[in-house]
Amino acid sequence: MSEWTDDLRAEARERILVLDGAWGTMLQRAGLTEADFRWDGADPLRMYRGNFDLLQLTRPDVIRDIHRAYFEAGADIASTNTFNSTTVSQADYGTEALAYAMNEAGARLAREVADEFEARDGRRRWVAGSVGPTNRTATLSPDVERPEFRNVTFDSLVEAYTEAVRGLIAGGADLILLETVFDTLNAKAALFACEEAFAQAGKTLPVMLSGTITDASGRTLSGQTPEAFAVSTEHARLFSLGLNCALGADLLRPHLRAIAANTEALVSVHPNAGLPNAFGEYDETPEHTARVLAEFAREGLVNIVGGCCGTTPEHIRAIAEAVKGIAPRTAPTRPPYLRLSGLEALTVTPDLNFVNVGERTNVTGSPKFAKAILAGDYDAGLKIARQQVASGAQIVDINFDEGMLDGEAAMVKFLNLLAGEPDISRVPLMLDSSKWEILEAGLKRVQGKCVVNSISLKDGEEKFLERARLLRRYGAAAVVMAFDEQGQADNLPRRQEILGRAYRLLTDVVGFPAQDIIFDPNVLTVATGLEEHDRYALDFIEDRLRSWDAGECGEASPPRICVAVVQANCGARLMV
Repeated sequence: MSEWTDDLRAEARERILVLDGAWGTMLQRAGLTEADFRWDGADPLRMYRGNFDLLQLTRPDVIRDIHRAYFEAGADIASTNTFNSTTVSQADYGTEALAYAMNEAGARLAREVADEFEARDGRRRWVAGSVGPTNRTATLSPDVERPEFRNVTFDSLVEAYTEAVRGLIAGGADLILLETVFDTLNAKAALFACEEAFAQAGKTLPVMLSGTITDASGRTLSGQTPEAFAVSTEHARLFSLGLNCALGADLLRPHLRAIAANTEALVSVHPNAGLPNAFGEYDETPEHTARVLAEFAREGLVNIVGGCCGTTPEHIRAIAEAVKGIAPRTAPTRPPYLRLSGLEALTVTPDLNFVNVGERTNVTGSPKFAKAILAGDYDAGLKIARQQVASGAQIVDINFDEGMLDGEAAMVKFLNLLAGEPDISRVPLMLDSSKWEILEAGLKRVQGKCVVNSISLKDGEEKFLERARLLRRYGAAAVVMAFDEQGQADNLPRRQEILGRAYRLLTDVVGFPAQDIIFDPNVLTVATGLEEHDRYALDFIEDRLRSWDAGECGEASPPRICVAVVQANCGARLMV
């Protein structure tokens, strides 16, 4: 971490930090013409006016002046004018090739003005490299006639975001601000890209993540509740999590409370200046916005405040004054429970005793589902999934391991279709396959925090660690099978040996949270009448009674959420 980053974290513990306000509002006021957006090499047949991200290349003086206005108003953190500086968003203007330069210049200009103000009064200012959500959604289809279609992929988003973040780092950003998230899968791609860019740059920056609630339903555009959004992104060890845009501060209150209750990160909020009027303009006064944000602060909800659409330096000045002297939020300490999410969150607490996993959307376990999928009848497959959720399944297991199927293509199509069915996708998913490439393809299509079933030591420690690290980057929990290089464990000592070794590798080497580990100790089928199977159930019961005593995993006992998966005769799985 840099000295600047250390200072930022220390400052955030002492007081509420102030982010700047809107960029579009200020640039629309600047009276710019088409000439202000043009550069040597611009296409003479294209119009560029309105592509505000070009201005750090064509009118850097305008950008510097807006940064100065916000710092003069009391902002501690300047966001860069790079909200749409990705190849995905710039494609609309034919300016994809300028994306890296936009980000580098945007961060560099903000850094210059921040340094100017620090030299003036000795007070630190920070630069947050702004990364917008792009104009495409990875979770939902833009074509109602083709619900399985996507006009952007996880991989293409990762590529675009990585380039943008690399440019922001090169320009001198102190932290990365992923803002106005309307689709959590886009955000997960951006978080994945941040790690990629940090590795390439040889430095790690704090990451702020800010979602947007689109309407009074209290959900993102892709359907998630604030709690599910928090659970889906908690793997990233965020500097802050919050909300911005779409709604004014008054309407954000209940959703901000949900965020604050479900994250140990700092909490940020930078709302619009109310809702737009009939002319698309914002009428909320600086005094009103500041009063509401001060109420949030006194309620202990926030650590970072600022403004979004319609806010101006006057709003930021009023906000900075209103929160001055109010103590920042103290993050709650949450119990180490397994937390999963679809459109809604599921927390596996001791009170649940077991979790019903619907396994009828599994071609290896459900002849009816297999017949439908092999016939290409995905609507029938979705109907089976819907019936499982309606019947009480808290997680839906999905498996396409069938010799007559292209398992990867089937997984992708089914998950894309399922994402448009909120009565199914409200629950978390369990991606089930013996093939890593199918599991990874599925992980790139799920916006929530799912369970991967499964990983094991069967292919050796190197592969096990590689896949475990990727699971963390995708934000998934994992079922760990009692397999190693010598094969499947079929007695209690072997199960304890293999799973203890896996536990140590996951927690000590990878940093995998113990509560996200689900052990499958291969209880296997019981009451078969075969003598060699007589110990299976007894071994499981005796093992549970001992509750993983200290020493069985090498150190202290794993948390209770290190649970077993039992194959029941009905075909459903129960997490005990």
